[in-house]
Amino acid sequence: MYLICLVGLAVLVAPIYTSILLLLYSKFETIRANLVDARETAYIIGLFVGLASMLFKVTKDWLLHQQEKKDLESQNLQSELKFLKSQINPHFFFNTLNNLYALTLKKSDLAPEIVLRLSEMMRYMLYECNEKLVSLEKEVNYVKNYIELEKLRQGNKFNVNFNLEGKVNGQMIAPLIFIPFLENSFKHGVNNQINSGFVNINMKLDSTKVDLEIENSKAPVKQNANGKKSGGIGLENVKRRLNLLYPNQYDLKINDFEETFKINLNINLN
Repeated sequence: MYLICLVGLAVLVAPIYTSILLLLYSKFETIRANLVDARETAYIIGLFVGLASMLFKVTKDWLLHQQEKKDLESQNLQSELKFLKSQINPHFFFNTLNNLYALTLKKSDLAPEIVLRLSEMMRYMLYECNEKLVSLEKEVNYVKNYIELEKLRQGNKFNVNFNLEGKVNGQMIAPLIFIPFLENSFKHGVNNQINSGFVNINMKLDSTKVDLEIENSKAPVKQNANGKKSGGIGLENVKRRLNLLYPNQYDLKINDFEETFKINLNINLN
């Protein structure tokens, strides 16, 4: 439709343009003759100007749309992060406080350690996770506190192992990026439906990347009426967040076996 209108406009404007020039140069026969011979050129110039304006407008709109899309993705990312922060571990914190209450009644020496770790985690979430990137050292420390609190909360009923290789040297990373995987592993790996539950966590650090491997036991998976496995929403959300934060800069492998669940996450910090 645009091209049809453009051709129609050129057909309409070109004769008017040529007629005006003929009037202006009415006393110059040679110029008038040249103008009559160049009528086709006037049509072509009109079409060219119209097409050039169209390309300029389309390009401008596309760039504006891309910027708006980028801004919207950034806003969505911040909203998701805020939602994640408001949602992380409410059940975990509630159970930890219950255990802390029981320990204080027993006057256990573990109570101060739980209070200290819990306060460090809450401080990190409230005050240090508002930036797009945070220190990898603080993120790793948060992971350590989370795991140690889970160990204290679970007691010796389950086998929980954490192995950290490499050193932190000023690397930066998106905040709370590992927590959904940890939550998932402890939720399914150490529950009362499993006799010998376990969670094995291996983290390897270097100057340009971080590798996380988590393997946990799991109970038999319940299926919905349509035969599909239930759950998996949290992992889909973290995949979307990784796509926004680290496009083409991460690799995530998920293996859902009959008795175990394993994830391998590699993030390029550059």
